[in-house]
Amino acid sequence: MLALHRPGEDSMRGLRTPLATLLFAGLAASAVWAGPKPADSLGTIVTADHARVGDSAAEVGTTIYTGDRLTTDQQGSVQLRAGAARLLLQSASAAVVNDTEGAPSARLLLGTATFSTGNAKAFTLYASRAAIRAQSDGPTIGQVTYLSETELLVTSKRGPLTITVDGETQLIDEGASYRVVLESPAEAQGPEGAGSNKREKGMNGPPLRAGRNYFTIFAVGATALITGFAIHEALESPSRP
Repeated sequence: MLALHRPGEDSMRGLRTPLATLLFAGLAASAVWAGPKPADSLGTIVTADHARVGDSAAEVGTTIYTGDRLTTDQQGSVQLRAGAARLLLQSASAAVVNDTEGAPSARLLLGTATFSTGNAKAFTLYASRAAIRAQSDGPTIGQVTYLSETELLVTSKRGPLTITVDGETQLIDEGASYRVVLESPAEAQGPEGAGSNKREKGMNGPPLRAGRNYFTIFAVGATALITGFAIHEALESPSRP
């Protein structure tokens, strides 16, 4: 039997190898051009009311990724579950969430944030140059209000907190509320030095200075604890996700 020979068949066979090589190279290049894999999720929104993730409305179940910006309206709030911690942004607040050394963190840019955790390394809340964390692995609820780039209000609603500025750390006892005034290193090392009386006393006693005086904390009292009960329930109630 004679085999039929179609014109151009030899040339097509010769092209198969180069075409396969080009196809493989194209697939490899597309993988490179596509960029890195999407970042792993950082957490999930569990409550949301008049809040946004970036420019989109925040909804329960929305997955949050590193670098996402959360904001709330004047009458809004949003709560995020991130690993062993929860973060609640109250009204007129903004924060950017991140991954810091393998653990969730957030940077408060505006308003008030409350975090809840049972692990000292599970979450860090940053505000200006300060880093606020749980001091122990016991149940901890802390609240931070961003007043300005140089002034914060830090309250420990349950368990002690630590506040660290430029490597200097101060303990915030359970139930205490402090106004934290941040100073630049140049101001902190002024001629009057530690223990000077250049600042007025706090409402419940003299200001507490930390280390090189990169910041000073003034006792505010227990007033903030009264307003914290509703937040405490929102973060800990077993009826919530």
